[in-house]
Amino acid sequence: MKTLRADAARLDAMSEELADLLTDTVEGGASVGFLAPLDRAEAVAWWRERSTAVAAGHLLVWVAYEEPGRALGTVSLVLPDKPNSTHRAELVKLMVHRAARGRGLGRALLAVAEEEATARGVTLLHLDTESGSPAERLYRSSGWTAVGAIPDYAADPAGVLRPTTIYYKRLPGAATAAAG
Repeated sequence: MKTLRADAARLDAMSEELADLLTDTVEGGASVGFLAPLDRAEAVAWWRERSTAVAAGHLLVWVAYEEPGRALGTVSLVLPDKPNSTHRAELVKLMVHRAARGRGLGRALLAVAEEEATARGVTLLHLDTESGSPAERLYRSSGWTAVGAIPDYAADPAGVLRPTTIYYKRLPGAATAAAG
């Protein structure tokens, strides 16, 4: 398995295969912001729209694949644009194709994002995920701390309102940054 960080041009070039990953994720029932059935053209357009944020340096996107042309997973970090929050980032859109689940790919993508955040001096990550989803097991076993749940936060792919749980993780250097 190979993982690459996509710049804006590469993200745009990979939008078709990333659309396949996104539609598979939604069809599999994951709550990642879209309702089923997700139109493929909408999925392609959504990925292409991310290129602007990547080019501006506000979004980092990693893609995991075994062979070129077939994205099996992805994860992104949203970097803040305000001076008082440069120590934190939001982990978003961790997705693994259903055919690639159970092989540690989600954990590997999570580690890549955490390592890059640490290298950039980020000391605090946060995310939200559907309460009761399989993703919660991954985050908890990877050292993330649940803060609480918000009821009826977002609709799942079937359109049913579901709660979300907010998580955070302190990264290496957090104690030093807090003391400084």
